[in-house]
Parts: sequence; C-alpha cells; structure tokens
Amino acid sequence: MKKINTVLGQISADKAGKTLMHEHFVFGYPGWQGDVTIGPFNRKAAIEAGINMAEKVKSHGVKTVVDATPNECGRDPLILKEISEKTGINIVCSSGYYFEDEGAPAYFKFRSALGNVPAEIYEMFKKEVTEGIADTGIKPGVFKLASSRDAITDYEMMFFKAAAKVSKEEGIPIITHTQEGKQGPKQADVLLSEGADPKRIMIGHIEGNTDIEYLLSVLEKGVYIGFDRFGIQGLVGAPFDTRREVCLIGLIGLGYANQIMLSHDFVNYWLGRPLVLPAPAVKLMAKWHPTHIFEDIIPVLQKAGVTNEQINKLLVENPRRFFEA
Repeated sequence: MKKINTVLGQISADKAGKTLMHEHFVFGYPGWQGDVTIGPFNRKAAIEAGINMAEKVKSHGVKTVVDATPNECGRDPLILKEISEKTGINIVCSSGYYFEDEGAPAYFKFRSALGNVPAEIYEMFKKEVTEGIADTGIKPGVFKLASSRDAITDYEMMFFKAAAKVSKEEGIPIITHTQEGKQGPKQADVLLSEGADPKRIMIGHIEGNTDIEYLLSVLEKGVYIGFDRFGIQGLVGAPFDTRREVCLIGLIGLGYANQIMLSHDFVNYWLGRPLVLPAPAVKLMAKWHPTHIFEDIIPVLQKAGVTNEQINKLLVENPRRFFEA
C-alpha cells in the first residue's frame, strides 16, 4: 500500500478509513495578523475547538480529515499535530497557496522583480514535501491550489505548474479550490499538461456549478471531483444543498461514484476577530458544520436510492485510491 503523510507521520492508505477531503481546523484570510489587537490568537482555544471538531466527526466513523489550509492562510501543522495526538484522528495538512484575490500575492509578486519566482515556488513545495514544513519535520500530504472565478491568473498558474511538477516527482496528490465552481476543466487541463496523474487530482468545490454538462466535462478528464462545500449555501455564489444533491444523485446514477469525494469546507476556528454573520446569513448557513453530511445529506442520498456501497465509495474507497494511486 502507498503511504499518506499525516501530521503524525506516514500511514498506509488502507488505514485512512472514512475521510473528509476538505476541511479547516484553523483558517485566517491573509491580513488577520494586523488585527491581533482586537482579534488576538488564542492557541489553547484553537486546539480545544479542534479537539471538539475531531470528536464530533469521529462519532460518525470518520478516521481521517484533510486540512486544506494553504500556506499563507494560517496553516499551523503543530496545532494539527496536537489535535491528532489528543484525539487519535488522522489529519493530513497541505502545502499550497490561495487564489490571487483572497490570498497573499504581494510576497511573490515583489520577489518576481528580483529573481525566478516559479523556481522559488517549486523549491518551496519540493522542500516541504521531502523535508517537512519549516522546522517541524511534518510533511504535507496534499497540495492545495486555488484559482479565480473567471480565469487562472498568471500568478496562480505558477503554483499550479510547480505543484504538478512536484506531484509527478514525489507522488503527492493535489486538491483544488474552484471559485463558484468555475475553471474546473482548465484546472484539470493545466495539471495534466504538466504531468500530474489524473488519479491524484481532485477538482474541488465543483458543485458550486450545477450545470450537469460542466460537471461531466471535468469527470471525463479522469480526475476526481469534490462535492465538498455542503452547508455553504446562498452566500459567496454557492448554490443550495438541494441543487447539489440533485447533481450528486444524478452523477452517481450515471456511474461516476468512483470519481467523487465529499466534505464541507468547514472553518472550525477563524483567525482574527470572531466571525459574526448577519441574521439572514445565520439562517442560510445553519447546516454548515462538520457532521452535516452524515446527519442530513446521506439520508437524502439513501432516500433517492443511493446504496450504502456507493456511499462507502464516496467516503472510504475513493480517498484510499486517491492517496495510493
């Protein structure tokens, strides 16, 4: 069996079990560091919140969570390690950068005037995968890439190409963020053209686009797709779960259960000031929590005739094959 890099070291892919493919134990948009006077970071609270989240998903049989937090958005492998040690859940951390509008482009844009930034990004990714993040010794188990809504910008393209190259060399799989479900086919094309293995690519948040022809155009490239924003609805361009469910049930019925994985993109602890949503948004997002799939989505799938075997593919078999490809 191929190995998975977790924050506690490598495990065999067949030990991953039921897996959530895209969550965030701790996340902050770049710039949160400047607001620490009002929103100071409380490490103890972040760890306690992470332990609580881990125990909740464990109660539904989850054994592994992929933390999709990219490098500049508050990724902290040592926090993830402590949560994993105290709960026994496998946590896979990420290497990667967020999309241009909501990431931290100033750093590498500034450096682009001074040297070869694509080579620097490749070096960063390669060293994290082969030696570990900073001085922690913790190696990421996935690359997390992201692109803008209307295009993959030149800035974003540097990260896609560097990650594809390291993935080809080191076997680390790739998960992505599509903004509102856009650019999925283009993301897949770029990664494939750079030599990445389609069996190690998951185009994420794809259900932000409920056009069945669009979804099929991505699946036909042989990659995985993530229905991984369940609970986020009516905001940030996200459709309602009912629309996602219809698409998911239809794709399973068409025989694509082998290429789909599930998650919530849930943020368990926000860096900076606490997130306060207006009352209408609170109502819309009431189901955005890390057990929503098990409590609400799976019963809908079962009622529609999706079998337990097919559900097992989405949550257990596909993540295993993704990591061991």
